[in-house]
Amino acid sequence: MGQLPIIRSDILIIGGGIAGLSAAIEASKYAEVIIITKSKIGQSATSQAQGGIAVAMDVKKDSPQFHFQDTLIAGAGLCDEEAVRILVNEGVDRAKELISWGAQFDRAETEGGGKYALALEGAHKQRRILHAGDETGKEIERTLGRKVVKENLAQIFQETIGIRLIKNRTGRVIGAFAKNKNGENSIFLAKAVILATGGLGQIYLYTTNPKVATGDGVALAYEAGAQVTDMEFIQFHPTSLVHSRELEDIIALPRFLISEAVRGEGGKLYNVQGERFMDKYHSLQELAPRDIVARAIAKEMERTKSNYVLLDLSSMGAAKIKKRFPHIYKSCLERELDITKERIPVSPAAHYSMGGVKTNYWGQTNLLGLYAAGETASLGVHGANRLASNSLLDGLVYGNRAARAAANEIAKMKTPTLDNTAKDSIRDFLAPKKIAESEKHPSEESLRLISNRIRTIMWKQVGINRNAKGLKEAINKLQQIQAQLDFTPTTFQEVEIKDLILVSLLVVKAALDRKESRGAHYRTDFPDTDDKHWKKHLVYKK
Repeated sequence: MGQLPIIRSDILIIGGGIAGLSAAIEASKYAEVIIITKSKIGQSATSQAQGGIAVAMDVKKDSPQFHFQDTLIAGAGLCDEEAVRILVNEGVDRAKELISWGAQFDRAETEGGGKYALALEGAHKQRRILHAGDETGKEIERTLGRKVVKENLAQIFQETIGIRLIKNRTGRVIGAFAKNKNGENSIFLAKAVILATGGLGQIYLYTTNPKVATGDGVALAYEAGAQVTDMEFIQFHPTSLVHSRELEDIIALPRFLISEAVRGEGGKLYNVQGERFMDKYHSLQELAPRDIVARAIAKEMERTKSNYVLLDLSSMGAAKIKKRFPHIYKSCLERELDITKERIPVSPAAHYSMGGVKTNYWGQTNLLGLYAAGETASLGVHGANRLASNSLLDGLVYGNRAARAAANEIAKMKTPTLDNTAKDSIRDFLAPKKIAESEKHPSEESLRLISNRIRTIMWKQVGINRNAKGLKEAINKLQQIQAQLDFTPTTFQEVEIKDLILVSLLVVKAALDRKESRGAHYRTDFPDTDDKHWKKHLVYKK
């Protein structure tokens, strides 16, 4: 392919969060591994996870079976039971393995600190959340990243984005075409590719996700012909910190998350009129499943004509707040908010995608050689609504399984070469299109405005509450934007915005097709759950 560098490995992992690092550690036992990550190691959504990792460690009071049951209930009838069973059972071993690698989780103050301090979160009937203060994700990513780097388990290409998957004449995925931050292109060839690029929360104006969460893995897979599923199920976290309204109107910033664990430790919700309201919506009140709490908050905001409700931590006491939630306390203090004395203004924000690239229990997609794990993937483990703190466990368990399956498949394979089909695919992709001349590419400022327009459309018409009229309008508007973006991307920003628009359209299409309300998907024109017609997964393929 001309002067393009070709970099070879046995297994190529695209993504450097918990699923990608977990996969790399396991795959390195059997194969040479390369990781390419759009940001730097440690800058994924994993590092921002506050609450913890759900795992049945307390054998006296809890069990994987109890965890299994809670997950199914939260999933609103769409969990794949075998996928959940694998998660809760293998999750115990994965958590112990993580601890053996040096992860430091909070210990209980009693019995000499020998036991772990397990937290309670919404929709869990038992305390089973392992945590490291309120920066559990950062501790996990530090542990995994340190192991990969210190033990030289993988070659890492940071600030490199996958642009297109490469297939050979048999249809097998044999690598990826990628671009680094300087705009330099490379070809990565591998016997197997694992997608672990995380979520897609940046399609929304208000999200807890980092700026890198632009749905790149889903876009890569879909464009290559992989199946995607459950795209309509977007979980909105009930409690993100509301910044200055003026600031948010100007720029779409990731919202600071106020962990589910705050409500698990006794945090109470009030509307701006000073009234507690969750008892009107669910018997579990503040500990109801996330979709119910998010819709309740949205309804109270609408009823009181406010853009936030208030979260009160006063029942905990200042000492406990500072010890249990040091990161939240410090971050709010930096915003001149003392949560030991003041209530926290919060509102929902896009948080997690239950949908993604369709896989089996071993991370395999419908394309030979292509695997997916973590939030990029969807195999029914979260159903229509993820149970709190199951996402980190998902990344650990299914990142590990994808690596094992890939290593087993390629054990006797030779490193692939670029056949004519692969070369033609790359050549076609790189060929300038009729509007691809550099002077016709949108400026950075234009791209930023287009990006904010996409996010605003998604927030207003494909958010917590949806209906056919709004969804159809969203499709029309997004398709008009997509028509403006028909060019070969030459920068990170251009790659991301093309991924944003593609993934947004997949979400809207699925939301329009599912004519019922279930879990995180709520249609005001179809407010009831319809098991007879819609207890199924919607699958899409290019």
